[in-house]
Amino acid sequence: MNWLDLRNLIRAHDGPMTRELLQRPGDFGLARLPESITPTATTNLVCGFCSTGCSLTAHLQADGPVGLSPTTEYPVNLGMACPKGWEALTVLNSPDRATTPLLKNSRGKFEQINWPTATRTFAERWMRIRDRYGPEAMAWLGTGQIATEEMAFLGALGKFGMGMLHGDGNTRQCMATAVVAYKQSFGFDAPPYTYADFEESDVIVLVGANLCIAHPILWERVMRNRRQPQIVVIDPRRTETAMAATMHLAIKPKSDLPLFYGIAHILFERGWIDADYLKQHTSGAEEFRKHVASYTPEFVANVTGILPERLEEFAQLVHTRKRVSFWWTMGINQSYEGVRAAQSLINLALMTGNIGRPGTGANSITGQCNAMGSRLFSNTTGLFAGREFTDPAHRNEVSQILEIPLERIPDKNSFSYHEILKGILDGKIKGLWVIATNPAHSWINQDQAKDILSRLEFLVVQDMYTSTETAQLADLMLPAAAWGEKSGTLINSERRIGTIKQIARAPGQALSDFRIFQLIAQACGVGSMFRQWSSPAAVFQLLKQLSKDRPCDFSGIEDESHLDRSGGIQWPFPPLQADSALTDSAERSQITMPVAGITQERRLFADGKFFHADGRAKLRFEASRPMPEPPNDDFPLILLTGRGTAVQWHTQTRTAKSAVLQKLSPRNIYVEINPADARRLGVQPQQTVLVESRRASIRATAFLTQSVPPGQIFLPMHYAEVNRLTDAVFDPYSKQPSYKACAVRLRLPS
Repeated sequence: MNWLDLRNLIRAHDGPMTRELLQRPGDFGLARLPESITPTATTNLVCGFCSTGCSLTAHLQADGPVGLSPTTEYPVNLGMACPKGWEALTVLNSPDRATTPLLKNSRGKFEQINWPTATRTFAERWMRIRDRYGPEAMAWLGTGQIATEEMAFLGALGKFGMGMLHGDGNTRQCMATAVVAYKQSFGFDAPPYTYADFEESDVIVLVGANLCIAHPILWERVMRNRRQPQIVVIDPRRTETAMAATMHLAIKPKSDLPLFYGIAHILFERGWIDADYLKQHTSGAEEFRKHVASYTPEFVANVTGILPERLEEFAQLVHTRKRVSFWWTMGINQSYEGVRAAQSLINLALMTGNIGRPGTGANSITGQCNAMGSRLFSNTTGLFAGREFTDPAHRNEVSQILEIPLERIPDKNSFSYHEILKGILDGKIKGLWVIATNPAHSWINQDQAKDILSRLEFLVVQDMYTSTETAQLADLMLPAAAWGEKSGTLINSERRIGTIKQIARAPGQALSDFRIFQLIAQACGVGSMFRQWSSPAAVFQLLKQLSKDRPCDFSGIEDESHLDRSGGIQWPFPPLQADSALTDSAERSQITMPVAGITQERRLFADGKFFHADGRAKLRFEASRPMPEPPNDDFPLILLTGRGTAVQWHTQTRTAKSAVLQKLSPRNIYVEINPADARRLGVQPQQTVLVESRRASIRATAFLTQSVPPGQIFLPMHYAEVNRLTDAVFDPYSKQPSYKACAVRLRLPS
């Protein structure tokens, strides 16, 4: 279908915004490429897979991109790329790409429809639910995989335009714990570090973080460290990263919180703390000292399996080295007590003064490419730019900046992800809009999740593929353009804002998520409310205004071209950014890389001032708790889950489309088993076994390895079957699922 055919189809929509949209075919993500692209041209854009935020150079000819290579001068990846980045174009070309809207008929089969019918159906059925059940009967589940401008548009359209109270994102599955931990400890969701800290540390502590596999470019940054750092890995498994470490503390699963309380106990007892820093810049230190008094080395050794002398060795390492950085990812976040575990690391950094200086920090490594953008601008867990829906002053600020009537902004918070699903189960939520995520695969206790989704009156899925488990359940499928087929910005783990660009045509009638939101706004009769939201570039200017005078202020950035010239820019970056305030010592200036007059590596809290009203960081803590589902006689093993390969991504929705990536990883599900357990159970290598939890039973190929201790098994999370086993348990503060440990058993098929 050419552009003229599509324009005739969409003309069924009336209204000035729709007519205006039709005049800009290149922005839709499916028509011709921008005229500025010439044969053999190149352009740089940030990778759309993980939160590392590498820059890739696209090599272009007149009819589109012909290849990718890592950008050599970008301060994130410095000319490196992982296999997923090299194959990022390949996954766009797949026979299961969504190319036209689909509507399920009375026989449960998809039929092709045009965009006017799709958006009219969306609006009519969505409004019918609202009129019959009220605005709380509608919800959306978004993503950290789309551009910041798109998720901001979704958050504004859903809450201000369509009147939905409830919306959350799949960032809940990976980063909610870090968000809440930072907010409670620092007063704002503020990862303090820059990637250069990997190269500046004397001690690098990695907790539940298998960098070699999950973030290979960050591991390369570790390998560039010339300070001969001690690398401490804390993980039940002997992961690839643990094998390369100088110290591996193979703790019992989910004993990380008592471990770090025990280290704090030793530091307090020995006087190995920065008392001046605690006094001047924190609150709660004395209460924390009393709290950890009972976490003696003997007690902690019993809980964690780490001998007292090893605990002492680790504590002494933290004490004697000048620059200690603490890093964590899903091994901490995806836990029933993840917030307090993350804060136990934050506490260690604060009590030793390891924050705000090169090579230090309590540093969460994000999962998805735009999880940080989602955290700040999706309008899910909070109002734009870290504001609160419950704060009248915050609502008024947003109302004035966006010229949105104040009464259209909700004054209470949304349900979290699992509360939305529970709302469906309870019959309170009848309509769900799922954008660029696949909960029927990725959500915990998968069989229950699929059952819940099947109960909806109206399920809309907006995605680039028709084959996802969630798309197959949809009543209405909206075809979306992918990374490389649209423009916008992403924000990576170290707070760096970078650009994505349209370098390829989207197939068929697929549109960018941004344009889909515009058409839905028009169909729902609220298009005039979003007159300012004419393009991703225009929305970026709105986001700058929303960020102004907030901790994440980046109003000093001019536009996307400013980001390109500067190698990305880390927030905060207010107008007339005083870089010298962040690099006012010779030590700090050693790592700066000025480009276009901008210091490319900047960290937070160099001045010891935090975002609470009193300027202090808070030490947060509470008693550790046992696993919700410990092993017993019926289910004697502990199941661990995590990333199994550097070449696959989450549910393999995209990476499975690449023949190269498929060849670099096992096609079928496998389970890692300790040889001692295998002998006891009579399991042979490569034999099919049944892995059973209280919720389901799955088949997997046995892989015998010493990387998992006796009594534990490991399943990679990329395979659809794995989350049939996991238990729907959540952290009480972040509401993040506890994917990492539950009780299972192994047996041979009969």
